[in-house]
Amino acid sequence: MPYIAVTALSDVGLIREHNEDSLVIGPWTLCGTVTENPQTLLFPLGTPLVVAVADGLGGQPAGEVASALVVRRLASLGASLTGEEAVREALTLCNRLVYSAAEGDPDLVTMGTTIAGTVVLGDSLLTFNVGDSKVFHASKDELRQVSVDDSPPPRPGHRTTSAVTQTLGGSTAYTAVTPHVSATALTTGDRYLVCTDGLTDPVPDEDIHSLLRVHDDGRAAYELWKAAIEAGGPDNITLALVRIGE
Repeated sequence: MPYIAVTALSDVGLIREHNEDSLVIGPWTLCGTVTENPQTLLFPLGTPLVVAVADGLGGQPAGEVASALVVRRLASLGASLTGEEAVREALTLCNRLVYSAAEGDPDLVTMGTTIAGTVVLGDSLLTFNVGDSKVFHASKDELRQVSVDDSPPPRPGHRTTSAVTQTLGGSTAYTAVTPHVSATALTTGDRYLVCTDGLTDPVPDEDIHSLLRVHDDGRAAYELWKAAIEAGGPDNITLALVRIGE
């Protein structure tokens, strides 16, 4: 029987004082905390399964509140995410939710978060994001980014940038978003990596691909986390590996 294996972890890294990342896998959420070890969950293929990470905006208040609000709402909407338009509507709703929660509260004004993830359907997979958290399709031959970064090009001589041009929340006044959503056919053996920039900023794509070529599930998640830590662990590290098995 076809199944979905999802392995995830979340860690504060070596520099930040607390974790502002959140994670959703189906009905399960992990918000602003740390996993002791990679956790693997199995689901039957068929009912829509949402797997996403949210990275609360650093340098602005209550990033962990914004990221938690978004993943919990996506968890509640999961079974209804049956197509691209449903995902766009859900992300628009999440954006309004963040602004509504911040309204009138000086401790929450300008809080915001990125979001990136997948919805696994019976025979297809939806990819979505707002912001610079990423989704990759991982095969033995290549690691291909399938999300779209909402960020300007890095400065000359730099591989990454911390600037973000679109987020859920993040401004003093409501700002609409244009989510990136795409669909692709699903086949047994497909693997997807969903992660915050706490992984991709310190660890180059070619190093991520090298690890995913030789490791799966829990060992892969551990090795990716280890690579980010060995590269300095400058930010919160949250990732989920989605594998289609049979």
